[in-house]
Amino acid sequence: MSGRSIAPCGRRTGAGRRQILGRRGEQLAADHLQANGFLIQQRNFRCEAGEMDLVARLAGEVVFVEVKTRRSRRCGLPEESLTPRKRAHLIAVAQTFLQQHSLEDLPWRIDVIAIELDTAGKVRRLHHIENAVFGQT
Repeated sequence: MSGRSIAPCGRRTGAGRRQILGRRGEQLAADHLQANGFLIQQRNFRCEAGEMDLVARLAGEVVFVEVKTRRSRRCGLPEESLTPRKRAHLIAVAQTFLQQHSLEDLPWRIDVIAIELDTAGKVRRLHHIENAVFGQT
């Protein structure tokens, strides 16, 4: 099998292109957060439950950030791609991070940063959605 896959909306995409787009989006999101007073603690935290793109701190709160980046709306808005299953995984990843770092007593939330780029790679839209994933305890 080649390094290509079929996206949920039926479009063929190359794995390398998705990774480049994802890394670009994560960097833009990190820059946005830092410009707004967030301290980036970790990028691409991985555990058995999955991955979290960014982990940041703001005023004593741990903020987990899922970044969704797209070049077109053919498959909908970036933030619309967050399925119930993905939301459950994000909650499990966040709880694992908190446990591993002994931060269970701190307030925390999961945000989504949705980024749309034009064909030249310039930001068309960056939308920071606070508390985008519910179900935290």
